[in-house]
Amino acid sequence: MASTVSGRRTLTVLDDYQNVALSSADWSSVRAEFDIDVVTDHLDGDELVNRLAKSEVVVAMRERTAFGAELLRSLPRLRLLVTTGMRNASIDLAEATARGVTVCGTGSAGNGVPELVFGMMIALARGFVAEDASVRSGGWQHTIGPGLAGRTLGILGLGRLGTPVARLAQAFDMRVIAWSRSLTVERAAEHGVTAVSRDALFSEPDFLTIHLPLTQQTRGLVGRPELAMMRRDAYLVNTSRGPIVDEGALLDALHDGLIAGAALDVYDSEPLPADHPLRSAPRSLLLPHIGYVTTDNYRAFYGDAVADVVAYLAGEPVRVLTA
Repeated sequence: MASTVSGRRTLTVLDDYQNVALSSADWSSVRAEFDIDVVTDHLDGDELVNRLAKSEVVVAMRERTAFGAELLRSLPRLRLLVTTGMRNASIDLAEATARGVTVCGTGSAGNGVPELVFGMMIALARGFVAEDASVRSGGWQHTIGPGLAGRTLGILGLGRLGTPVARLAQAFDMRVIAWSRSLTVERAAEHGVTAVSRDALFSEPDFLTIHLPLTQQTRGLVGRPELAMMRRDAYLVNTSRGPIVDEGALLDALHDGLIAGAALDVYDSEPLPADHPLRSAPRSLLLPHIGYVTTDNYRAFYGDAVADVVAYLAGEPVRVLTA
């Protein structure tokens, strides 16, 4: 077992940006066995390896820090890796298993993504950020944008997240269309959605929202040709994964006015570099990947993380992820 100089074991919580991990659950049972090190910023490279050098247990927040084979080989004391959620594509599960590292997941609470999608759609189209800044500086209304009722929402991927987005859209009296490689007319109709062709999905809607996993097939799926098909008064929303959209093509579309705007919660590189051109892009609303960041979800994440550690200490790990 790994231990600190004091003889106690070390557990590290990574990427706790809001510094809320320890207040989101009761860690007393863990504190009895471990010194807890909470990292509130994002670490990479040697800095990350050095910070984790004594850690027997690491609690990772989703995919914020990737645990590839090279990093795992650099952490000989690591024995338990807990990831929030039950799926994490940034962990090399085969390498973890080969090195005797148990990887466990957690449950979650609710689904904050659909409500975020609509918050972003409305905020972008109605100019919330600009109007707030205007009021605070002594001004008054100066933007105008569309309402949602009667507009068309296009959903790229009518799955676990796309389906509740469709339900919310219907509550706003929107027409909903969708496309994905596997979507059938019958399955779309079950949710009150019209299945359309790929080209129609990009050319018809007032708002287009992405709800696909990142795979070899979806990487770069929304590129220059697709953005060129969109209407100039249409808005793009991405709360899925950044690389699904060609970042360079999107920047050009925003600067050239090819689309009305883009609301983004995900990026190719996260955290978004301070000098990234998206930070100054026009017609955009940028959020720091907060689709799953709710108090309810964090309580579930960290409560289950504590339970995972307790089960590991008892020699009976739960929610084990395998390759």
